[in-house]
Amino acid sequence: MIRVTVDSVRVSLLTQNRVVVLRDSDSRRYLPIWIGQFEADAISFVLQSLTPSRPMTHDLLITIFLELNAQIEHVTINDIQDTTFYARISATAASGPIEIDARSSDAIALALRANVPIFVAPHVFDQSSVPFDTEEQQDVPLFRSPGNTPSDAAPSSPADSPKSEDSLSLFRDFINSLDNDDENKKSNPE
Repeated sequence: MIRVTVDSVRVSLLTQNRVVVLRDSDSRRYLPIWIGQFEADAISFVLQSLTPSRPMTHDLLITIFLELNAQIEHVTINDIQDTTFYARISATAASGPIEIDARSSDAIALALRANVPIFVAPHVFDQSSVPFDTEEQQDVPLFRSPGNTPSDAAPSSPADSPKSEDSLSLFRDFINSLDNDDENKKSNPE
């Protein structure tokens, strides 16, 4: 198994979709996994050390594990079929070891909250990882893991540079596009 860390949560400049970027702890290879907005928020909250006013679903799951005297040991992104990643949560309870099937984004969010290792099966990493490449990045990090500075993190982007009007314009455009989407939904309900 390949141990990874969460490098960042990014948003595509082209599609506004979110991706969590996992980094191989022993090399400069990255594993991007497209995830939903709510899952991106759940992961980003932990990366930014934010506490929501009410517990999120992943916080509730951690509490349930604790109340049942079970402990999450690690999570593994164990398979990929087409473009769907599959994961397993490995835990220990009084009755013995437990393996729980999970979406990769949920497993990552739980691992971060439980402060446990994240692993990726070698065949998944071989099939879907990408090498470090500064030329082809079109995503902007929304949130970076603590300790991932531009010198040791994924490819640089405008968000890595000092906060100037130019670098903030990407975020302003993103926020404005969200406002436009809300107005379009109000005028064109589905």
